[in-house]
Amino acid sequence: MENGVGMVDDGSLMVDNKVVEHDTGVATVQTSSSYEGREFADSLEQVVKREAKEESVDETGEKLHSIRVKFLRLARRLRLTPHNVVVAQVLYRLDLAEQLRGRKGGRVSAFSFDRASTLAERLEADGNEELDFSCTIMIIGKTGVGKSATINSIFDEIKFGTDAFQIGTKKVQDVVGMVHGIKVRVIDTPGLLPSRSDQRRNEKILLEVKCFVKKTPPDIVLYIDRLDMQTGDIDDDRPLLRTVTETFGPPIWFNAIVVLTHAAYAPPDGLNGNASSYDMFVAQRSYVVQQAIRQAAGDMQLMNPVSLAENHSACRTNRAGQRVLPNGQVWKPHLLLLSFASKILAEANSVLKLQETPSGKTRTRPPPLSFLLSCLLQSGPQVKLPDEDNCDDDLVESLDSEDESEYDKLPPFVRLTKAQLAKLTKAQKKTYSDELEYREMFFMKKQFKDEKTRRKTMKRTADEANYMLSDENTEGSTGASSVPVPMPDLPLPASFTSDNPTHRYRYLDSTNPWLVRPVLDTQGWDHDVGYEGVNVERSFMVKHKYPVSFSGQITKDKKDTNIQTELASSLKHGSGKATSLAFDMQTVGNDIYCTLCGETRFINFFNNKAITGLSITLLDDVLAAGLKVKDKMIVNKRFCVVMTGGAMTAHGDIAYGGSLEAQWKDKDYLLNNSLSTLGVSIMDWHGDHVIRCNVQSHVRIGRSTNVIAQADLNNRGTGQVSIRISSSEQIQLALVALFPLMKKLIGYPQRMLYGPL
Repeated sequence: MENGVGMVDDGSLMVDNKVVEHDTGVATVQTSSSYEGREFADSLEQVVKREAKEESVDETGEKLHSIRVKFLRLARRLRLTPHNVVVAQVLYRLDLAEQLRGRKGGRVSAFSFDRASTLAERLEADGNEELDFSCTIMIIGKTGVGKSATINSIFDEIKFGTDAFQIGTKKVQDVVGMVHGIKVRVIDTPGLLPSRSDQRRNEKILLEVKCFVKKTPPDIVLYIDRLDMQTGDIDDDRPLLRTVTETFGPPIWFNAIVVLTHAAYAPPDGLNGNASSYDMFVAQRSYVVQQAIRQAAGDMQLMNPVSLAENHSACRTNRAGQRVLPNGQVWKPHLLLLSFASKILAEANSVLKLQETPSGKTRTRPPPLSFLLSCLLQSGPQVKLPDEDNCDDDLVESLDSEDESEYDKLPPFVRLTKAQLAKLTKAQKKTYSDELEYREMFFMKKQFKDEKTRRKTMKRTADEANYMLSDENTEGSTGASSVPVPMPDLPLPASFTSDNPTHRYRYLDSTNPWLVRPVLDTQGWDHDVGYEGVNVERSFMVKHKYPVSFSGQITKDKKDTNIQTELASSLKHGSGKATSLAFDMQTVGNDIYCTLCGETRFINFFNNKAITGLSITLLDDVLAAGLKVKDKMIVNKRFCVVMTGGAMTAHGDIAYGGSLEAQWKDKDYLLNNSLSTLGVSIMDWHGDHVIRCNVQSHVRIGRSTNVIAQADLNNRGTGQVSIRISSSEQIQLALVALFPLMKKLIGYPQRMLYGPL
C-alpha cells in the first residue's frame, strides 16, 4: 500500500504506514521504524489467527444450524410439530450446549428458531434435497417380551416371524428399511433368560452380539420389557442386567431407551379395590425398571427415557391408522423420535467437542467440589498424647478464675429419700431441687479442676523421671509411663434371656490394644443377630512421642459392602504449635474415595489461634486439591469469632468458600454445653453463588431438659427451622409425638373417600 490513509483488517487506521488505534477514542502514533515493523507483523499475525478462529466459529455455527434443520425435518416426517415436548427439549439442549461452549471460550452464534423451522418446512415441501440421516438401533431384552414384534411394528411389515409358544430369534441378525423416508437399521438379538443359572448362556449370546456390532456400533439401544409384568419380578432380572453390564460395560446404559411393550394392558386394581390410574401404573413400572438399570450400571444418577409400545393387532388406532395407547399417545412416532434425538445430540456433541472422554471408557463423574470444600473447611479433632489435657485452654480458663475451695465452704447437705420428698410441698420441692442443682454444679467444677491438676502432676512426674533416666544413660527408657485407670462398670441387662441380647456382646477386658466392637442395627436386614458390621479401633505411640490413632469399620447388607478407614497422627513442634496428618479411605458406590489432609495449628498472639491446612482427594481417576486458612480470635472467655476461607480445584475447575461465625458460650459451658452461634457462609462454584445464614442456640432448662433451636436461610429463598427438645424426666414431652399421629388418623377417612390429594 502506498503512503496515505488505509484500513487494516482489524479495524485500525494506517497513516503513512503508521498504525493508529482508534478503538478507545484516543489515537496513538508509532514513530520508531523498527518497532513499527515488529508491531505491524505481530498485528498481521493476530489478524490472521483471529480470522481463522472466526471462520472456525462460523463453520461450527453453520453445522449446528444444519443439525437443527435436520432434526426439525425428522420431526415433520414423523408428523410431530415443534411444540412437541421431546422436540422442544432437544432444541433447548442444543441451545444450552452451544451456550456452554461459549463459556469455555467459544462464540455463541445467534440461533433463530423461525429461520430453522422455515428452512426445514421449505426443504420438506420441495423434496429436492435428500435428508442425510440414518439410524442404527440395537434391541435387547428377555425372551417373549416382544422384540421381534416391535421391529415389525416399526417397519409396518413382517420382518421377523413371531410365535407365542416358540423362541422367535435364534441368532443375531439385522434388517434395513425405510421408515417415513428415513433409513433405519435394526439389529435383532436372541432373547435372554433372567434366571441366575442361565447367565452362562446369556453371556455367550451377548459376546456374539458384541462381535456383530463391533464394525458398525449402534446409535441407540432399546431395552425391551413388558409393562404387564409384576413389579416384584424385577428382582429376578438383576442377574441378567448385571451380565449385560459386564459384557458391554456401563456405557451401554448411557445411551439406552427402556421400551415397555403390552402398553394397552389395563392396570390392576388398587389396594382399596378401585381402579388404578394408567399414568400412575406406568410411572411405577418405569421407576422399577430404571432403578434396576441404575444398580446394574453402578450410577444412581442415570435416567433412561421410557417409551411405550403395543404390537397387538387389536390395539385401537386413529384416523391415520396409527396405534394409540390408553393415554392417547401415538407410540411409534414417539419411540422413533427418542431414537433419532439421541443421535442428533451425539452429532452436536461431536461438533461442539464438549466431551473429550475416549469411546469405550466409563465416564467419570466430576467430583463434587462444593462437598469436598465443605469437608476441608471443617477441622477435625487433634490426636493428642495420653497425658495431654483434652479440654481446650480457653474453656478451662473460666474454671481457674473461680475459687477452688468454694465447694468445700458450702454447709453440709443431706439428700432426701423418695419417701421424704413425697411429704414435701411443691414450693419445698422446688427449693430442694434448686439447692441440689447448685451443689451439683460446684461439685462438677471441682471434679474438672481435680482432673486437670492430676494430669499436670502426672506429666510433671513423667518428665522428671525421663530427665533422671536420661542423665544416668539408662537403657530401655520407656518415656511417659502409663497409669492404669479403672474401667467404669458397664450396665448389665435385667436378665440373660433371649429377649435381651445385650449379654452377647459382653466380653472380658484383656491386654489386647485392639478394640473390636460390633456395629448394631436393630432395624437392619439381619433381625436375629442384630448387627451389620464390625468396628476396629486402636491408639498407640510411635517413639513414645508421636500419637497415632487408627479406626476402621466394615458394614455389609444384602446388596453392598462399605469400608471406611481413618489413620491420624500429630506432631508438636514448639510451644502452641502442632501439625496433624490424616488419611481417610472409604467406598462410594463402586469407587474408592481417598483423602490425605494435613493442618498446622499455631498461636500467633495471646488471644488468636490460626490453622492452615491442605487436602488431596482421589476419586476414581480424578484428583482434587484444596487449601484452607482458619483464624480464631478470642475476644474474652465467653465470646470468640472464627473466620475460615478455602478453595478446592480439580480438572481445571475451582470452587471457593468461606465463613464467618460468632460464638457465645455460657460461663458454665463445660457443665451444660450452652452455646449460641451466628454464622454466615458463602460458596462460589461455576459462577453460582450460595450465601447461607445460620443461627443455632443450645440452652439448658432446669436440671434435665435441653433445647436446641436452629434456623438457616440461603439466598435462593429456601431454609429450615428446627427445634429439638430432650428430657430425661418430663414424660409429658413425649406427648408431642401424638400430634402427627392424630393428624394421620383424622385425615385417613378423607383419603379413603376422595383418594390421595
